[in-house]
Amino acid sequence: MTIKIGNAPCSWGVEFADDPRNPAWQTVLDQCRDAGYRGIELGPVGFMPEDPSELGDALAARSLELIGGVVFRPFHDPAKWDDVKDGAVRTCAALKAHGAEHLVLIDSISPRRAPTAGRPEEAEKMSEAEWTVFRDRIRDIAKMARDDYGLTAAIHPHAAGFMDFEDEVERLLAEVDESILKICLDTGHSLYAGFDPVAFMDRHMDRISYMHFKDINPQVRASVVANRTDFYKACGDGIFCNLGRGAVDFPAVKARLETAGFSGWCTVEQDCDPEMAQSPLDDARENRSYLHSIGFEASA
Repeated sequence: MTIKIGNAPCSWGVEFADDPRNPAWQTVLDQCRDAGYRGIELGPVGFMPEDPSELGDALAARSLELIGGVVFRPFHDPAKWDDVKDGAVRTCAALKAHGAEHLVLIDSISPRRAPTAGRPEEAEKMSEAEWTVFRDRIRDIAKMARDDYGLTAAIHPHAAGFMDFEDEVERLLAEVDESILKICLDTGHSLYAGFDPVAFMDRHMDRISYMHFKDINPQVRASVVANRTDFYKACGDGIFCNLGRGAVDFPAVKARLETAGFSGWCTVEQDCDPEMAQSPLDDARENRSYLHSIGFEASA
């Protein structure tokens, strides 16, 4: 069993490819390497070059492997379906070109859900008709990724979208066959949503294909939930802290992975506001050091 630890552009504040506040993609690759990682996610498609030779050469020059990519698009919005499909196809093509495995599907933030992030008892639910179409969109993208690109697609619960809380995740898993859709469990987003990632792993370890390692500051979470703080402001407020400083029991997470014989990549994600991130390189180094201190091999 080999667990390898990578990182992702969101740890440098990169959430959207066209955000003028983003650091240069070369800087992200350089600092990921300098922090001791040997793998990195694609980030939002269009942030890194879509020319396979350009990105391939850049990765090889830094001894980095492309792990996977995220489709962070509004699966919940029928008017944005073409945008979702475009992001998915382009991401799948990029991952296949570089031999990456993991396609992560995230329903992006909805104004209908943002005020109740972290409040499952108050959150607006989809109608049955909305749910059926939403579920089928996720299933169809996951099936395309598997059948047309040879990728492993996984759903990623995320604060302030319509795939966030535990009951929603359980329903989706029950309604979409596991041969099509796996789980990317994010340790921080699960606690943000109010459910225990370790208990979730106990129930669904056989369906978890990929992990995002994120920690959450419980005091900041309590504040942003009470104040109905916008997700991105919560990131700026430091809701996602350095690994080992928050509420996630990473030794227990490691034990569950080892018991299950999990092999492959787990990726550090420390979502942050690009204007407020003080030193992503220092954070990346600290997170790698923490994981190494509890027995993870934090390099490929």
